[in-house]
Amino acid sequence: MNVSVVLFTSDLRLHDHPPLRAASAGAREVVPLFVRDRAVDAAGFAAPNRLAFLADCLRDLDAGLRERGGRLVVRSGDVVEEVCRVATEAGADEVHLAADVSAYAQQREKRLRYALRAEGVRLHVHDAVTASVAPGAVTPAGSDHFAVFTPYFRRWTQERSRDVLGAPRMVRVPDSVGSEQFPVHRGVSEGLAAGGERAGRAGLAAWLRHGISAYAERHDDLAGDATSRLSPHLHFGTLSPVEVVQRARAAGGGGAEAFVRQLAWREFHRQVLAARPDAAVADYRPRHDRWRTELTAREDIEAWREGRTGYPVVDAAMRQLRHEGWMHNRGRLLTASFLTKSLYVDWRIGARHFLDLLVDGDVANNQLNWQWVAGTGTDTRPNRVLSPVAQARRFDPDGAYVRRWVPELAGIEGAAVHQPWKLRGPDRAAVGYPDPVVELSDGLARFRRARGLG
Repeated sequence: MNVSVVLFTSDLRLHDHPPLRAASAGAREVVPLFVRDRAVDAAGFAAPNRLAFLADCLRDLDAGLRERGGRLVVRSGDVVEEVCRVATEAGADEVHLAADVSAYAQQREKRLRYALRAEGVRLHVHDAVTASVAPGAVTPAGSDHFAVFTPYFRRWTQERSRDVLGAPRMVRVPDSVGSEQFPVHRGVSEGLAAGGERAGRAGLAAWLRHGISAYAERHDDLAGDATSRLSPHLHFGTLSPVEVVQRARAAGGGGAEAFVRQLAWREFHRQVLAARPDAAVADYRPRHDRWRTELTAREDIEAWREGRTGYPVVDAAMRQLRHEGWMHNRGRLLTASFLTKSLYVDWRIGARHFLDLLVDGDVANNQLNWQWVAGTGTDTRPNRVLSPVAQARRFDPDGAYVRRWVPELAGIEGAAVHQPWKLRGPDRAAVGYPDPVVELSDGLARFRRARGLG
């Protein structure tokens, strides 16, 4: 009997999994393999929150495979070496893998193809596994990618996605291939959500029943927490983006349309990064900034990281990030704008901090969203500045979000909580909350000077 290897990466599910379906064709035996990549650890991307979520995902994937007569094989080391080793142990003649977009993933695929060819093993790379529309499937005339979201979104909506695949009924794994122990939780944020395909599918079902219809009206409501919270499951692939898009469209209505548009943003960033892998670390559109650095802005950066900037809505969002390993999307926008434009700190410093804590920390989404806010990315208004006070009044009008995450301000009623520096006398001293690290007018003036805007 012929044997195939399926290398799981950011597609940790059984439902709608084209590589697994193809590998199982013709009653083949399959080795479902996950390699704990030492290069990821060495690069500093093995953040505790993501490792904990990953541990949940791997155990859940193994449980699902065992229900179907199989099991998950876990190895650690160099991915290419481990895949070749497992292929040899199993006598496999082919390996299946989902396509990915980062510079590292693209290089890994090239190395793997070369190494497997030398062993006489075929590599099959499958598109539309981690995205509903493959990064290169839609391109504008004269370019390899769209640099502006709106025209991309028009083309993206016209693409016909593939059919959603069911989970396999049976997976037969060769006995000859052994597995290491699975990773365990260590040092995670207190409010971290559970990982795994079961949790992801339950979350999607609940979202489609109870949340999506009001998404258009409520998605920016900080206190309402009315977003799907499915981003970690999309990042780890415990949910299929193809299935999520199709089920959201089937739900219909303005909320579903707005939600699908946000899913398209994720895929827009993936096609940018696929075409410009250096955008993970370099300005996509340089503005000749002379950013403040860790050395020149140390105290301001630490205040931002720790949620003590003196601007309550910024601090609330940063504390939510530390507690949950997640942050509301509106919070991500305003905290990034505050760091890059009000404090004029290099966007890479903020992006690194987010990747250290976010369970959904995705290189394409994280880095390119930071560049969008910093004005070095795809934003058509690169010099816009989000005022934390104006944003708070609009998206947390009665201050409920701030009071939830900044308990020292819990006694301040209503919208006054957004400007505690205006309290007088004993009331101001009693709250024990820091003064603002910068006057907004001063921060704006510094940013405008740096960008040559007068």
